[in-house]
Amino acid sequence: MIKIEDLIHRYTVWESETEKSKKTVLDGISLDIPSGQFVAILGANGSGKSTLAKHLNVLLLPDKGTVWIDGKKTEDRAALWEIREKVGMVFQNPDNQIIGTSVEEDVAFGPENKNLESDVIQKRVTTSLKEVGLLEKRKSSPFRLSGGQKQRVAIAGVLAGLPEYIVLDEPTAMLDPKSRKEVLKVIYDLNKQNGITVILITHHTDEVVGADQIIVMDKGHIVGKGTPQEIFQNLELLRSVKMDVPQVTELAQRLYKAGVPMELPVLTEEQFVKQIMRMKGHMEAEDEK
Repeated sequence: MIKIEDLIHRYTVWESETEKSKKTVLDGISLDIPSGQFVAILGANGSGKSTLAKHLNVLLLPDKGTVWIDGKKTEDRAALWEIREKVGMVFQNPDNQIIGTSVEEDVAFGPENKNLESDVIQKRVTTSLKEVGLLEKRKSSPFRLSGGQKQRVAIAGVLAGLPEYIVLDEPTAMLDPKSRKEVLKVIYDLNKQNGITVILITHHTDEVVGADQIIVMDKGHIVGKGTPQEIFQNLELLRSVKMDVPQVTELAQRLYKAGVPMELPVLTEEQFVKQIMRMKGHMEAEDEK
């Protein structure tokens, strides 16, 4: 379990060559992330969500407050590498994480640095590439892959370290719609099928409708917390933090306001179609009477 209590983080801002000030980026964040959950942290640019993500892998330390990873404080130097093994990080630009000349070489980099046996490394590489659907690309150069494939290679590299948590910081921000779907499928499957705790940082509301819990951030604060059904009932909250509302959710709400008996919120196209078909069936039954 990840537990965050009263987390405050400040950056130094240089006003001039001689004058500097502190900017508070996270202001009193408290949050529990149970093991095995898919948690989405939603917010616009500058909301503090990426800064929060970096605290989970000890890339940053709190100015005040505490972050625990399975009961270990991130400020405990003795626990640093244990925490980093538990919490894998995937960043926005996969090119910044890819270092191998082939896909399998890149995925093997982490296990090799732990001086594992060759057969153990190969097993981890094979398993990780299967998980992300890229086993057939193991001999390919990662730099010849599409953006979505590169991001999946980056995820495979993290998986090869056998993490219990994966934090993904805007992993689809640089991808086209097709690649976004590919990467999101991998991320959701890792949680649902493998039981890995996933923390997805994003500003795309359509990416979070399948999460167990959504955290909404704005200006360094948590301003909303709940299930997708609870968060998407409150469209005013999403608009207030400059988040786009999924089109199908917006359409369903407009129909409801126009008198159509929709059950809100509608989160997916499948839910929308089911409701329309149900109403169509009711109308046809009434006509037959």
